[in-house]
Amino acid sequence: MRHRAFWLALIAAAALTQYAAPCAEPAKQDPGQPATKAAAANISPIFHQLVAFTLPAHFRAVFEKTNGGFYIREYLAEGESLEKWTRMITLTGARDLAANASATPQGMVERMTAGFRSHCPDTFSSALLGPQTVDGFEGFQGIASCGQQGSGADAYSETAIMLAVKGSGDYYTLQLAARGTNSARPLTLDAAYWTKQFDQLRPIRLCPIVAGEAPPYRSCLGEQSPAR
Repeated sequence: MRHRAFWLALIAAAALTQYAAPCAEPAKQDPGQPATKAAAANISPIFHQLVAFTLPAHFRAVFEKTNGGFYIREYLAEGESLEKWTRMITLTGARDLAANASATPQGMVERMTAGFRSHCPDTFSSALLGPQTVDGFEGFQGIASCGQQGSGADAYSETAIMLAVKGSGDYYTLQLAARGTNSARPLTLDAAYWTKQFDQLRPIRLCPIVAGEAPPYRSCLGEQSPAR
């Protein structure tokens, strides 16, 4: 599957306006947030809030796009490409979705999971991990898996653990996906294993955007900005 178009479609199905898959363009690294060599806080201003999480060592941003009310940024391990990768971290934002009374974090995860299933009905498996509180905001987490994607020598499995969070004005998703050996049967999902993998991205924070504050967004790190 084309990973970017796939996730765009899933999140659109989770109550967003339909957007066309954007053309590939390289991510623009925030000043003060170069490709990291050690796990470090990665902070992005996304519509109404700053979204922070821990980016594992040797991951770097490879794609970023804002398309109307939808934001996406993807991260890969050094040496991997959007055409061939083993692990990917994806951060998205849906502007103003929190104002939609019918939208819920669980509903978003369930719709994303259902979209996953449509791509591999014979090898699909999933697990809903339940509600979470993320920096005081309502969230929900789940896992979805395709035992087989592609065909022949290029076939692979893909599993993603995803978290949806209802922010002050927007919805955000953070997910860690991994590819592995293809399987003709649904994969058995080890919730404890996937939870531990996702925990590498914690702590996750949603912070107010401070007018005039520039990267590295010290307010979201609990630090004071230097005096001018």
